[in-house]
Amino acid sequence: MNAAVLCVGKLRESWQREGCAEYLKRLSRYGRYEVIQVDDRPEPENASPAQIRQVMEREGQALLKQIRPGDRVVALCIRADAPDSLRLAEQVRRWQGDGRRTLFVIGGSNGLSDAVLARADERLSFSNLTFPHGLMRVILLEQLYRAERINAGEKYHK
Repeated sequence: MNAAVLCVGKLRESWQREGCAEYLKRLSRYGRYEVIQVDDRPEPENASPAQIRQVMEREGQALLKQIRPGDRVVALCIRADAPDSLRLAEQVRRWQGDGRRTLFVIGGSNGLSDAVLARADERLSFSNLTFPHGLMRVILLEQLYRAERINAGEKYHK
């Protein structure tokens, strides 16, 4: 699969960087996977809703600049379908079939802007819970690895 995780902010914790690196290494045998980071925007302390929207919009603009016209954009957000591993594997297989690059977009601490959500071809959730975006990168890469193993007919843990 030709895919990228497009996300806001750098990973600050070494275990997150190590986890992402490990799953990217494992995924390399199934296709081209990469992580594309854009800078997060500083948020004033005790930010107003309008200031939070501004931060989200700026981060959204930076994300949108990384998206090519032919890309399939899958926005990770809570308000979306949350498939099980087998159904995610089916989706990955379907996405692989058309040769387009698939971008999995993870927003910053405030989520994704309306403009990014409008550009998304699909939305995907892993839970109704909110996860730190650094941890979500590791979770997403692990689930993509699991999906690739399922699609290759390899053993995976249920």
